[in-house]
Formats: sequence, structure tokens, C-alpha cells
Amino acid sequence: QVQLVQSGGGSVQPGGSLRLSCAASGHTFSNDAVAWFRQTPGKEREFVAAIECRDNSMYYADSVKGRFTISTDNGKNTVYLQMNSLKPKDTAVYYCNARAYETTTKWSDYWGQGTQVIVSS
Repeated sequence: QVQLVQSGGGSVQPGGSLRLSCAASGHTFSNDAVAWFRQTPGKEREFVAAIECRDNSMYYADSVKGRFTISTDNGKNTVYLQMNSLKPKDTAVYYCNARAYETTTKWSDYWGQGTQVIVSS
């Protein structure tokens, strides 16, 4: 059974940095697309960043481009989100999502448990 376990997060002042981790158990991300989303109360979950682990292609929302970096470890069972120059508007619950492709048209989605990030002075 695939599980995604998130760690990191917490509270930080504006301009600070945090790193989120998303570790897979019983699975490696070798052929997956792994993404980070975030959600604030009353709003829809929004895309933050993604990495295609097969070729390390990376994608970012405009709101985080240049500040956040998504990466994976060599063993490809952990994906990180390094968040620098944090702003109060980055405050949200962050979720990792892994889309595990069986074929190009068949996949399974897995979600982490969510982790709170608070940016406040």
C-alpha cells in the first residue's frame, strides 16, 4: 500500500525559509509526477509546483516561481519543496500528490496528509 508521509512546515517570519518533504513508503517516484498543492480555508486547492521524476522536468505556479524549488532525492522516494523568501500569502496547508502512471492513460493518485505553513511576523 502506497503512503505519502509529509514532514517539515511550521511557522516562520516573512522572508524566511522552510523545506517540506514528501516521503513514499512502499513505492518509488521513478515514473511518477509529484506535485505540491496548497489550500487555505474557503478556497480551492491550488497548484504550487510539480516534478516529472522520469526526466526531472519541473513546473511552478507564477506566484512561487523564483522562490520555491521542487526536487527529488537520488533514490526517488522523497520529494522536497524548498520555500525561500516566504510571504504571508504563502500561508496554507500544503499537500503532496503523486500520480503513479501505469500507462500514459492509466494512473493512480496518492496524497500526503497535509502540513501547515504559517508565515507571519
